[in-house]
Amino acid sequence: MEKLQIAFDGKRAVRNSTGLGNYSRYAIEALSATYPGHDYAVMSPGGSASRLTSVLERPNVSLVEPSKAIDRRFGALWRTFDITGQLADIGVDIYHGLSNELPLNIRRIPSLASVVTIHDLIWRRCPKDYKAMDRAIYDYKYRHSAINATRIIAISRCTRDDLVNDYGIDPAKIDIVYQGVDATFVPAGEYDRIDIRRRYNLPERYIIGVGTIQARKNQLLTMQALAALDSDIHLVLVGRRTPYTRNIDRYAAAHGLQGRLHILEGIPFADLPALYSAAICAAYPSRYEGFGLPVVEALSCGTPVVAATGSCLEEAGGPGAMYVDPEDPEAMADALARICGDSRWRQSLADSGLRYVRRFNAETFARQTMDSYLKALDAVRHL
Repeated sequence: MEKLQIAFDGKRAVRNSTGLGNYSRYAIEALSATYPGHDYAVMSPGGSASRLTSVLERPNVSLVEPSKAIDRRFGALWRTFDITGQLADIGVDIYHGLSNELPLNIRRIPSLASVVTIHDLIWRRCPKDYKAMDRAIYDYKYRHSAINATRIIAISRCTRDDLVNDYGIDPAKIDIVYQGVDATFVPAGEYDRIDIRRRYNLPERYIIGVGTIQARKNQLLTMQALAALDSDIHLVLVGRRTPYTRNIDRYAAAHGLQGRLHILEGIPFADLPALYSAAICAAYPSRYEGFGLPVVEALSCGTPVVAATGSCLEEAGGPGAMYVDPEDPEAMADALARICGDSRWRQSLADSGLRYVRRFNAETFARQTMDSYLKALDAVRHL
């Protein structure tokens, strides 16, 4: 394989601590480690690169910031237009938009292969969660990127299907590449499980839900189901509070469940594997997701999951999860009760989940992403 100069849109990798930031850093780290024979440029409009310190120590990875004063001042302008000039200057072969976007003039360099990762079209499925202006901006940017990219990486079949159905994209142009799970997500030992419960003052038996506490993620469904479970089972929600959290607090107060609800904000990433491992099961009743990485994280820690039907969560959970209608609290309660009350069933799910999630690893992710790059490169060279 010839040596390639690959550039990434590094905005989210530098600035975002979760979500798109995690995906972006994972991609940069996985590709540069699996294919060290290529050079990688992280194109950043500015900001502290402390989250990328370890990967930037690799000799084949560099941080590239705007070369012009005006672009350093107006990073969005650079990322949207002027970045293509620098891509040409440094001889980039492949540009990867890691977070749904490409520069609006990406085609000004005919020899440049462009790949964009589209994570989801959530604002089209859950429009009430977004302002009208934001929906219009997202729709324009994502549609433009999907149409003008040489190839598209979709993070799930669900996202692939949305791109085909909503934007009319040829499915042959789309590669499905699942994000791998961080290698730290493995079943924790007994000492670590005891220690994490002690440090966060958690009970012996709890259900965990990880993610921003918001209407789309539907944590109220789990709270409603909790009322039907044994009184020693608690609910631990790990994520940022939003106004929606008041609905959960009110339900807990109205049903005498305040003492069984624990909300943990600002939890260090390093504590998540033990928090998952110590839980009796995980609940992820989100109405819509692009992939559902917390499902894979929980299963990787040996913790079975109850997830919602209707989007991509069956892809993430496979046979290690039970699936329920996101609008049916009784179904959620029944599924949770079975896992919490039947140790053999719980272990069977956990074992199935551990086998299933082996596919979500850095090497597979890097290989499939590189395959997409090479398809894109071949396409521009044979125009």
